[in-house]
Amino acid sequence: MKSLAFVALALAGICWGLGFPTGKLILTETDAAHMVLLRFAVAALAAAPFALRQPEVRALFRSPVVLLAGVLYGVAFMVQFEGLAHVSVTVAALLVGAMPALIAVSAKVLGERVSKMSWAGVAAATLGAALIAGKPDGASSPWGVALSIGALFLFLAWLLTLRRAPKAPNAMAIPAVSIIVAAFTVLPIALVMHGPPKLDLTAPVWAAILAQGVLATLLATAAWQYGAARVGAASAGVFINIEPLIGATCGVLLFGDHLTAALFAGGLLIIGGSFAVVLGERQAQPGELQATVAPTP
Repeated sequence: MKSLAFVALALAGICWGLGFPTGKLILTETDAAHMVLLRFAVAALAAAPFALRQPEVRALFRSPVVLLAGVLYGVAFMVQFEGLAHVSVTVAALLVGAMPALIAVSAKVLGERVSKMSWAGVAAATLGAALIAGKPDGASSPWGVALSIGALFLFLAWLLTLRRAPKAPNAMAIPAVSIIVAAFTVLPIALVMHGPPKLDLTAPVWAAILAQGVLATLLATAAWQYGAARVGAASAGVFINIEPLIGATCGVLLFGDHLTAALFAGGLLIIGGSFAVVLGERQAQPGELQATVAPTP
């Protein structure tokens, strides 16, 4: 059973990582706001059967916590992909690796105890993010890096909000409802920013949009929910590092991103630091509350 759970977690990390290269492809024909709108429109259609079939699940649309989580989810994607429009795929992907460090810091602020190894990981990941932000590759701007980092804080707020969500009847209930709420959040923002979306896109771009909606949004969330419910948080957290690895590899191999020394070193520090945070949780003393590492979409 655990082997299947690990396969599901790996699938989630791969699907989330593919969101960066597919996003870069979509941005060649439309803007970031419309890309996110189309992505969530597809995801919402796919999520509708899970969100609307049972009265108990439909009741989640009246939960302020779930509604807030959906709003944060949509806005975070808007900010993240506005940032992707101004940075390379590799930079955007590697910066996501700083998420475990942000979660560790938030855990400390909320009064939880964090192990020494986790704090060492926080320091390494923070230094790695600073290296990338301080000297991004030639395809990235400081504004794009700032938006990409800002999106991480929005995703962190989303994760912290979900901790207060009511009990759901099944694992897909809250993700499905959140995706639909996010879609309705993104809709007016995109329309105000750029008007109606352009729909006469090429077949490869439409394929990328479908992949983002079905694979990088709904399937990734479902796979993570399945796997994370069957293994410990520390074991599950390791798989978040697949996302920046997949994104960065696609950036270098498919988009010709230049792998500078600062980018390489920063990426190693972020990924290594993230593993240290996860291992620090595993080595916690009995009774210690640890930072829970959760994925970013």
